[in-house]
Amino acid sequence: MRASPVVPEAFRTRRLRILLALAILAPVVALVGLFAGSVSLSPAQILAALLQPERDVAAHILWELRAPRVAAAFACGALLSVAGLLLQVLVRNPLAEPYVLGIAGGAALGALTAVFFGAAITGVQTAAFAGALVATAAVFLLSGALTWNPFRLLLTGVVLSAGFGAGVSLLLALAPAADGRGMLFWLMGDLGYATAPVGLWLILVALLGVTFLLARGLDVLAVGELQAQALGVAVRPLQVVLFLAASLATAVVVAQAGPVGFVGLIVPHALRLAGLSGHRWLLPAAALAGGSFLTLADLAARTVAAPQQLPVGVFTALIGVPVLLWLLASR
Repeated sequence: MRASPVVPEAFRTRRLRILLALAILAPVVALVGLFAGSVSLSPAQILAALLQPERDVAAHILWELRAPRVAAAFACGALLSVAGLLLQVLVRNPLAEPYVLGIAGGAALGALTAVFFGAAITGVQTAAFAGALVATAAVFLLSGALTWNPFRLLLTGVVLSAGFGAGVSLLLALAPAADGRGMLFWLMGDLGYATAPVGLWLILVALLGVTFLLARGLDVLAVGELQAQALGVAVRPLQVVLFLAASLATAVVVAQAGPVGFVGLIVPHALRLAGLSGHRWLLPAAALAGGSFLTLADLAARTVAAPQQLPVGVFTALIGVPVLLWLLASR
């Protein structure tokens, strides 16, 4: 009888250690992403840039190029990871991820339409965000609005993704050769034009604040709708909030960085396989791990073939897939 309290205490200690490790890892990864890149900077140059941020080329590289990109990469990774976690609870499907509901497809179609007609980067990002919002509204309405169930929602998203994919393929076939490569590059994810890290961080903080308040409901909903209703959880409003929150997070990321894959699928799984449970722990852990993961992937995209930059989505897959397979094999 005396041993019964030891188990939850052991789990609590394990979760705390994982969260602390991620909290230490995140700033380290951010600093590595800030100081490393295609252009080598000596320690003296970095120190001078930190002390006198407006004097030389090193300061320009550090503060004007790398700092906004690292901040955007971390925020995008955190948003995708949290969105994936929310969608896996919403549809109760371990394969759910931010792009499964057609949001990325709508954003891609909007962005490539803008590129096709010669819009500037601001116009492309605006069109991507508008396309994501249209896709969100379409999935929500076609799946039955307030009466939908998770399976209908998932099926509607898959069908719309196929339709958006056909539209993207048509634009790629019709686009001039000079624009086709840029379109393909964007479709694989590109943080080179992520120019609004402050907005991304504000949305991330708001998303974490709202969902943390709903953490108990998320824990119960993950077990099942009937159990959640029996315990007094307002299931339908909670599902609507989860859908809209995940959709908004995905929309802003795709508008800034294109459809970066695997982050929202791999990170929540890796955290659960590492022993984390309970959404009060999973939500901040997902933000820290997802941000660190995408920051490292973007660092690889910037440096592996320097001075040429590669799509970050290639590295999220190259890094994430083996890690997830190893975790699955070891568990």
